[in-house]
Amino acid sequence: MYLKKVDGPRAVKLPDGSVMTRADLPSSETRRWVASRKAAVVRAVRYGLLSPDQARDRYSLSEEELLEWVRAATEHGEDALKITRVQKYRQP
Repeated sequence: MYLKKVDGPRAVKLPDGSVMTRADLPSSETRRWVASRKAAVVRAVRYGLLSPDQARDRYSLSEEELLEWVRAATEHGEDALKITRVQKYRQP
């Protein structure tokens, strides 16, 4: 069996006991960002599966966009990643 060499871990254990692998991440060609895909990227960055640089490069995200996703999920939960909730959770 051949395993592709990757930088960083192949899997991480989340606080709830579940395991997140690179296979759980959205495709690198994702263009339509729904809340569940954003949440997967945020969890991967937060728990060390991807570095912020790897996430930005893989998904063509700006630094501000990724930081906003992480901030919103950290402060308000994954519900804040929904585009319909942006106004509710946005800082004045």
